Amino acid sequence: MNVGVIGLGTMGMGLALNLVKKQFRVFGCDLSAPVRDAFSAAGGHPVATPAELPGDLDALIVFVVNAQQAEEVLFGPHGCAAQLAKGTVVLNCLTVAPEMARSLAERLLATGLLVLDAPVSGGKAGAETGTMTVMASGSPDAFAKADPVLHAISTKVWRLGDAPGIGSTVKMVNQLLAGVHIATAAEAMALGIRAGADPQTLFDVISTSAGSSWMFQNRVPHILAGDDTPLSAVNIFVKDLGIVLDQARALTFPLPMASAAHQLFLAAAANGQGGKDDAFVIRFWQALAGIALPGDR
Repeated sequence: MNVGVIGLGTMGMGLALNLVKKQFRVFGCDLSAPVRDAFSAAGGHPVATPAELPGDLDALIVFVVNAQQAEEVLFGPHGCAAQLAKGTVVLNCLTVAPEMARSLAERLLATGLLVLDAPVSGGKAGAETGTMTVMASGSPDAFAKADPVLHAISTKVWRLGDAPGIGSTVKMVNQLLAGVHIATAAEAMALGIRAGADPQTLFDVISTSAGSSWMFQNRVPHILAGDDTPLSAVNIFVKDLGIVLDQARALTFPLPMASAAHQLFLAAAANGQGGKDDAFVIRFWQALAGIALPGDR
């Protein structure tokens, strides 16, 4: 099966290499020459622009950062939508507003392509091991065509309906929770450190107590190790919580917790942490209170 992957970032590369290992013929598109070289060395077939992807793909996975990039790679001057064979299934795995997911799908469907609005969760590790959760909506034909790929990249596929936009709506709610949980995990650790608790002991106790969460257990170890390598960056939640708040405004729906978390990620980005791992939103409190983080000792 021929599969294209546009966007070989942290998750896109992991997903693409997982497909290579599972004997798919994978064409990976990325602007970075070193990234393309690494993908080639791992057995993939790299291209520099979407227009260079072959027209006989069975499936195309779009894994870029935002709606503007999706528009560019699909419909821009070097986009690939026009050259794909009718019946190719396009999996839009990026996080965008539901109305943008619907708009992209309508334009792709008009050219005879199949479409899944298919955002994912699972991070770098899930992408590399094929254990992501897919929140997808689209036609039965699109699900059928994409089934081998969905089976290879995930351990759970939620079929949320026939209409594009439903998948992105559910992912939006997931990102609201994820962003708030990361921000509150960082806040709790910062408070404990300021009060004199040992960070490792604090983490160990909370991890086995009622106050724990998946994000607390996943992200706090990054803080304890002093490793701000971005497995998911602060800027991702600047974008994703921005999507959440824009949608809430359109619905006249108050989101005080998400609004506060968004401000914290914005503050960390303004402090130069936007490209760092999202757990390091904790540096907002470090800047305010002067606390010493484990990696600073």
